[in-house]
Amino acid sequence: MPLHLYLIRHGETAWSLTRQHTGTSEIPLTENGIDQALELGPHLANITFAHILTSPRERARHTCRLAGLEGIPETEPDLAEWNYGDYEGVKSADIHKDRPNWDVFRDGCPQGEIPDQVLARADRLIARLRLLDGNVALFSHGQFGGVLGARWIGLPLADARHFPLGTASISILGYDPDHREVSVISLWNFISHPISNPVASDRGMKKQAISRWENEGGKIA
Repeated sequence: MPLHLYLIRHGETAWSLTRQHTGTSEIPLTENGIDQALELGPHLANITFAHILTSPRERARHTCRLAGLEGIPETEPDLAEWNYGDYEGVKSADIHKDRPNWDVFRDGCPQGEIPDQVLARADRLIARLRLLDGNVALFSHGQFGGVLGARWIGLPLADARHFPLGTASISILGYDPDHREVSVISLWNFISHPISNPVASDRGMKKQAISRWENEGGKIA
């Protein structure tokens, strides 16, 4: 079978909801993120995967388990998210207060990965993936997933900024069926769940917490 890469971003976490950079931190899925991951199941249930690869981060591995794919996933270190170093847990808006023109895809992160390191990691992974056949599931992350998409079709790493991925999204990378030497993006950022409003995310999380507490018997004065 021709190679089809199913690139799947993990479900929502508290930090993805608030748009904090999450690289090496083990931030678990929210209740909504668990629901998102479960919703992936029906979209992947009828696909036979020759390989299932997942980032070593638990949020990606948990999403993989909840998606219900048959088979034993293999941990692939190169699917890990960008190492944000000193910017771990920090929002881009806060970084821009000191560095107005900062762009992770151009500038990288102090004490973390620089673009050339992420480029080498993505290209190394793609070279190995091109040797495979059939359907391959890749459970990964937002910004590194964008790098994979850009590099799959030969674009510079900096162009990954144009390939955003929502939580629990599905994208498909493959080849033009009439020109097998041409890499294509057959699907990008397919999302079957409601999209969170990032502007109101902090307020929304507080309302959810208060509502859950009240439902469990608490009272707000």
